[in-house]
Amino acid sequence: MISFRSKKVLILLISVVTAFASYRLIRYFFDSTAPTMVIRGIEQNGAYAGDVQCALAGNDGYGVGIISLWLDDKALAEKHRIGRKTFEYPFLIATQTLGDGEHKLKFEVQDSSFHKNTARSELTFFVDNVPLQAAFTISEPTYKIFQGKTLRVQFQANKPLNEAHVDVLSGRYPCVIEGSGAHIYECFIPVKSDEPANEYPFVISFTDRVGNHGTLEGKLNVVMFPFKKQTLGLSKEKVEEEESKGQPERLFEEAMVRLTKASPKQKLWKGAFYVPCDLKSITTDFGTLRVSQQRGKYRHDAVDIAAAPRSVIWAAQDGVVVLKERFVHSGNTLIIDHGCGVLTLYFHLEKFSDVHVGELVRKGKPLGTLGMTGYASGYHLHWELRINNTPVDPMQWTQYDF
Repeated sequence: MISFRSKKVLILLISVVTAFASYRLIRYFFDSTAPTMVIRGIEQNGAYAGDVQCALAGNDGYGVGIISLWLDDKALAEKHRIGRKTFEYPFLIATQTLGDGEHKLKFEVQDSSFHKNTARSELTFFVDNVPLQAAFTISEPTYKIFQGKTLRVQFQANKPLNEAHVDVLSGRYPCVIEGSGAHIYECFIPVKSDEPANEYPFVISFTDRVGNHGTLEGKLNVVMFPFKKQTLGLSKEKVEEEESKGQPERLFEEAMVRLTKASPKQKLWKGAFYVPCDLKSITTDFGTLRVSQQRGKYRHDAVDIAAAPRSVIWAAQDGVVVLKERFVHSGNTLIIDHGCGVLTLYFHLEKFSDVHVGELVRKGKPLGTLGMTGYASGYHLHWELRINNTPVDPMQWTQYDF
């Protein structure tokens, strides 16, 4: 005979089993949640070479039933049985068996419920098994450049690059795609006006999308330039007036560092630059050795352009307005970012035009009027061009298509 206590235990056990079975049955018929999945070892729009070890992983509260995956519509696994809540399915992509270029993976993960809830995903990737090669666009990679000028270095790769830069003159300068579609990359190297005349080595380092690395080596001969000399005088009253109206030069230079770092790594300009006003004469050449009461001895790393008072100043090239402010030394100041760390600066404006910081302006767009705000003894435009915050002769950019 079964005791009363044993009967109670048996009834309780049957109730638990029945409840569990009922719960499973309810979930089987009413579960509507698709499984979750993640793909490891390969990324959307990534580029790969050699063997790529991957995995499809996922889970489902009711249980994963089957998985399927296809590479370029060919099955790698079709209705592969899983039968548990969590899984990880490893698979190998031998890229040597695929053509270079774009490929597509498709995934399906189906649960074991009545409704066969299914999660689907697609992933595009690229194969690149071509050995990386590159060469200069000139036969002899030895360049001559005057102090204060811009050097453009170009090289051609046999495929798209992920990154490239030039190390030279104690600086690093990014390379950008030239735009012709021939995998030509170029770099704009600023040579300081006081850079000692000498021969300097430089190295171009480049990496393709799958991580292959290469270098090219060249030489740069900096040639001495006969800069002029000049003395500048400002009245005490003029200095005091500007100090009461503008921000200190320190804040200007801090802004230049910040703006240079934020410059987009692409060319926003096309063709030669305009002289930004109706030029009558250049009163101070680039690189002039200047002496003034306020700043002592220094190089004037810009050009001062004489034009009619209050005449229009316009944008030298396409770009984005990144600063519009008044400073003690430069007066009403406007700066345009042309990309690749190339910025043009417009000083001493009397008034600003209706342009705003963040606005994309086209070559020839009015920026303001010629004035004498800041440390200016007469009406003129101080026009400056900096590459990675190093000033170079802007007139070179009006004579040559960079």
